Amino acid sequence: MRDIKDRCRVALVQAEPVMFDAGASLRKSLEYIYEAAEKKPDLIVFPELFIPGYPIGMNFGFSMGKRTPGGRVDWKRYYDASILRDGPEMQQLIDAAKETGAYISMGFSERDVITGTLYNSNAMISPEGECLIHRKLKPTGTERVVWGDANRDYFPVMDTPWGPMGNLICWESYMPLARVALYSKGITIYISPNTNDNPEWQATIQHIAIEGKCFFINSDMIVRKSSYPEDLETKKDIEDLPEMVCRGGSCIIDPFGHYMQDPVWDEETIIYSDLDMQLAASCKMEHDAVGHYSRPDVLELLIHE
Repeated sequence: MRDIKDRCRVALVQAEPVMFDAGASLRKSLEYIYEAAEKKPDLIVFPELFIPGYPIGMNFGFSMGKRTPGGRVDWKRYYDASILRDGPEMQQLIDAAKETGAYISMGFSERDVITGTLYNSNAMISPEGECLIHRKLKPTGTERVVWGDANRDYFPVMDTPWGPMGNLICWESYMPLARVALYSKGITIYISPNTNDNPEWQATIQHIAIEGKCFFINSDMIVRKSSYPEDLETKKDIEDLPEMVCRGGSCIIDPFGHYMQDPVWDEETIIYSDLDMQLAASCKMEHDAVGHYSRPDVLELLIHE
């Protein structure tokens, strides 16, 4: 590993997006960015699809071989609220990174500039204005009725003073080879924008931090039943949801698998933590998944980037 800075201060935002509203979600994200900037973080992290929200529990009128007109209306509404990778919303986030001097990780629904396809994407933005975007490789379950499989931007890694930084979105982290693809790029900071508020996920993220010998930034959101617009065509999808649809559980795990702070549930907040980046090297003494603890003569991963 090359020499890296000893400390990285992270501001992990656990918040409720403004569902189906890109402008309001962007304004809320900027409010959190400037609030966090008062404590001078090096990295500010937001959840999956924070712009314009993750519509948990909705099916957009899809059933096996069938669609409904109302579902199509709601999907188009979500499509219109999705943003372009080089649109004005992204430029405002880039400007905020430059102004605050912080790296920013932002989950968003990406509207393709040419086709009619949406992608579940995540942007990593540097204070110099560099913006790397990762598209989710495989939307999970019925996410596939809203977002397409990634056709580019599989494993971008951003060079930072604290080592390479990458991200996998939600259940991508259950793809073992995708994890190894990031490990092979030497990541020290593994960002996971997600909506996993189940207890099993906590075991997963501790395992990944140990396996990759990296800091795992677990970025989840708050979604309430009241988050959804009242005038949705498929509002019956929402009626049976619990009042707290997604409870959060955001936290940061160190390379030994330990919580730096316990997961936070059921509230909007900013979690601050100072990462001892020298752990990323020292803990590889006995285990380095893509180094001395690998067998490239027996096992080989081919990545088609």
